[in-house]
Amino acid sequence: MSGDLDLSPPEVPEPTLFEGLLRYGLFLGAIFQLVCILAIILPTSKSHEQEETAEPADTKGSEQSKKPKAPIQQMRQKPKKESKKKR
Repeated sequence: MSGDLDLSPPEVPEPTLFEGLLRYGLFLGAIFQLVCILAIILPTSKSHEQEETAEPADTKGSEQSKKPKAPIQQMRQKPKKESKKKR
């Protein structure tokens, strides 16, 4: 009876280059997704704090350099085409 059982490991073909690239690419994609999810969950308020502290000192300089945006938007608008005939 012990001679009938085959306990040797099954023959598994060696993975090809494409299978290896696919495997590690999937791992990298999963890691990238986790990093993106963590970036959404964890607050990153350090950059906002730095911008808020820098704004009060630059308010006078930035107000003088600002130009009204309304004329620029009016120039970009295309004139409406008139219909040739009304039926």
